Amino acid sequence: MPIVLWTPLLSAALAALAGLVPGWLAWARLSGVVVSAVLLGCGVVLIAASRGGDAPVAAGGLLRADALSAYVLAVVGAVGLTATWGGLRAADGADPHAEGYAALVALFLGAMSLAVLADNVGVMWVAVEATTIATAFLVGHHRTRRSLEAAWKYVVLGSVGVAIAFLGIVLLYAATRAAGTPTLSWVGLDRASAGLDPALVKLAAGLAVLGFATKAGLAPMHSWLPDAHSEAPAPVSALMSGVLLAVAFYAILRVQAIADAVVGPGFMRGMLVAGGLLSLAVAAALLLRQRDYKRMLAYSSIEHMGLLALGAAAGGALGLTAVLLHMLGHGLSKASLFVVSGRILDVEGTTTIADVRGLLTRRPGLAVPFLVGMAALLGFPPSALFFSEVAIVLALWQAGLSWVASLALAFLLVLFAGLTRLTFALTLGGRLPAMAEPPDRSSHGPRVPLLLALGATAVVAFLATPIGTALARAAAVLGGVS
Repeated sequence: MPIVLWTPLLSAALAALAGLVPGWLAWARLSGVVVSAVLLGCGVVLIAASRGGDAPVAAGGLLRADALSAYVLAVVGAVGLTATWGGLRAADGADPHAEGYAALVALFLGAMSLAVLADNVGVMWVAVEATTIATAFLVGHHRTRRSLEAAWKYVVLGSVGVAIAFLGIVLLYAATRAAGTPTLSWVGLDRASAGLDPALVKLAAGLAVLGFATKAGLAPMHSWLPDAHSEAPAPVSALMSGVLLAVAFYAILRVQAIADAVVGPGFMRGMLVAGGLLSLAVAAALLLRQRDYKRMLAYSSIEHMGLLALGAAAGGALGLTAVLLHMLGHGLSKASLFVVSGRILDVEGTTTIADVRGLLTRRPGLAVPFLVGMAALLGFPPSALFFSEVAIVLALWQAGLSWVASLALAFLLVLFAGLTRLTFALTLGGRLPAMAEPPDRSSHGPRVPLLLALGATAVVAFLATPIGTALARAAAVLGGVS
């Protein structure tokens, strides 16, 4: 079983190296798809292993896969497969930087896998920092002034965030040394939690969560996200929104579990409620005046990270299970939407909503999957996001946070109205004059990954076995026991 822990990392490393070989463009184009499929397969195998209570370890204990790690690895693989497979285009062959791009995508997926599988806070931090390096070049892939500006903004703010998180990790290690059990292992921290200094752990957890919240795009540390997601190539935007943000929030959940065991749930609950509500408020305010459909999707990511924060604040079996379900539903639907947005940009030549009108009439092959994806993202049943959002609101009420639930519902209503208006303007708005009709410069790309991803969001909430069982076991790792 340890080989299953090594396989995601080795496959990503080999794919990155092979993608740099001159003349291997055909392999380079498919390397992201292959690595994502490997990650998904390994995640499923590890989920099955966790059903028997097994937690495979490797590398002397540095790698470990419990039920939570296995589930998040499967999410990374599923969302990565949607982004990389759906992002394949015939025009990739004309990209002079295609091989370097493919290598960076493989490294990005490998770093995400390492962050999830590491049973060491320090190793996880290194992996998260590695994603900053890989995605910075991916955000600036088009070499335009705006994309390079977005890449530098992402590097600066992302580096500040991980630096703050590093300080928190150092203090957490200091707390374990003072208790006589120096460790950065998640398992070791859990076992030593009773003897840790509450004041030092509170400071360490606050800094770590603040730093990882920057990578997760939670307000007020969100300002890099709209620029990076809107300027990056569509598959990269899909990976960042569906995978990078989720893995950063996975780190927050791990830290929260340790902090709650030492200082109680009140401290982390306050931080997460503040970040969650502020994220919803910022997304609602900025979406009302949005004119760019890729930035619209980026601000929606801030909204959904805010919902994850509120679900984590509620805690308990219901709240944490809803958070994990929301990760999967948001990742699949948002990855699909970013892929479609890239195809719209290919054929329309613009991301301005006012310049892309009547899309349902002119290009139904693009408008229909976009509408279906938006319906899933907005939480229309039977989307998994409908069930996860309802569960998060109920969990807040159960936790005595009815005022938080009420504010969240008010913000969600504004967000629903704003996203619906913008979507209708894009797909059902007045048609462009015939002479202004832009030429169809690109094929729509593969549709199977979009069908699979959007179909999965529609049925996953109804699969009590195996999805429900996997969710319950993963939530239990974080203390979500009824």
